Amino acid sequence: MARYFTHAQATQLLPKVERHLRDALFAFHEQRTAEDEFSNVQRQIQMAGGSRLDRDKVTRIVARKQAAATVLRQELEAIGGLGVQVKDLEIGLIDFPAIYQGEEVLLCWKLGEEKIEFWHGVSEGFRGRKPIDKEFLDLHQGEPEH
Repeated sequence: MARYFTHAQATQLLPKVERHLRDALFAFHEQRTAEDEFSNVQRQIQMAGGSRLDRDKVTRIVARKQAAATVLRQELEAIGGLGVQVKDLEIGLIDFPAIYQGEEVLLCWKLGEEKIEFWHGVSEGFRGRKPIDKEFLDLHQGEPEH
């Protein structure tokens, strides 16, 4: 079951989500770097006919890749556990589900934006972002505070 946020609830949660998102992005890039290094080592091994293998180097690369993958998974699970959706990790795009005029919509935020200023319909995506205005703030709903 989806969790729904008011703009105020999403804004309050944003710093925590941003920390998890930044950690996930770091792990994502670390994993990608380790994968590239591993591919380079594989090419070097193939070019040398398999005769030169620095086992310690390969072990370190594989360990970094696995550690980064673990951190990435944990951070994405933490964000999801808060009820927030990661839409595009590479650009840091996240959505907070909300209800507006009886329909599910998404409060949309991108890493680097100072605050949550946009929303869009579930099927509209990033290109369909609309500014959050007074009408939206007056009519949207989230879940009651616990």
